[in-house]
Amino acid sequence: MLHRPRRLRKNPVVREMIAETRLSKDMFIYPYFIVPGKGVKHAIDAMPGVFHFSIDTLLVDVEHGLKLGINKIMLFGVGDEKSADAKSAYHDHSLVPVAVRELKKRFGDDLYVVTDVCVCSYTTHGHCGILENDYVQNDATVDVIAKMALTHAQAGADLLAPSDMMDGRIAAIRNLLDKENFVNVAIMSHATKFASAYYGPFREAADCAPSKGDRKAYQMDFRNGKEALREALLDEGEGADILMVKPALAYLDVIQNLKQNTDLPIACYNVSGEYAMVKAAAQRGWIDEQKVVMETMHAFARAGASIITTYHIKDIVENNWM
Repeated sequence: MLHRPRRLRKNPVVREMIAETRLSKDMFIYPYFIVPGKGVKHAIDAMPGVFHFSIDTLLVDVEHGLKLGINKIMLFGVGDEKSADAKSAYHDHSLVPVAVRELKKRFGDDLYVVTDVCVCSYTTHGHCGILENDYVQNDATVDVIAKMALTHAQAGADLLAPSDMMDGRIAAIRNLLDKENFVNVAIMSHATKFASAYYGPFREAADCAPSKGDRKAYQMDFRNGKEALREALLDEGEGADILMVKPALAYLDVIQNLKQNTDLPIACYNVSGEYAMVKAAAQRGWIDEQKVVMETMHAFARAGASIITTYHIKDIVENNWM
């Protein structure tokens, strides 16, 4: 035989030498859920190992993470005032901008702060926009989303991650940021966010389940791959700096297709349901958690993601799984 591929799988040294996909800590973003109060570190039942933090305990946990190399985080606010118009989403004293200011005061540029920009946790009905006649109004929502993004930028956020899936919101955010001289604040668009059943545990964590109906009129139909690419390229044209696919595990084909059709960095979000399934199976002894997690992370990178948002990162770095 002329061709024996097994020659290059003979031992760990040669396998490491020719590995096509590699991971580093620089690829990872860790999500945090912030709640009001002081001294709060409350376990989220549906997401083992993930907690609600008040801002003071958040600072302690982030400092610990920085020592391990976790220097990029994403913030979600939980527990601010809810209203039909989501006005607390863009108040400068709401949880996220206050947390951003405290984080930047403590850690400066050693910490890269990403903020979720969506109003689902700020509306009384739990939808990601302004609801009229049981339908989320696109343009009215875009106005609120842009104001929210500006508030986060003013607080010191480095990267804004709009996840609402309204048409035209990237252009609106970019135009407002540039008008207010925040030209260096970047946008990581949830460019293809699917209407997915994998978000279940997150809705408990973020207190944002819709009180009625679903989100299929604005989040993407999971049957549509071509539409996913169209959505992402529209966001690129509107000024997005990074394009995200969410969820990740069931959409590796979408990640790969997007990677082949854009020069922008590709991110993916390894969402709460994906995380919780691994944790539950590992707790029952049905899988080897380390091996499954690392196989999954490499799958994201192999598909084309260079940025991975995941709740697994603490386990990965604390246990030296890489």
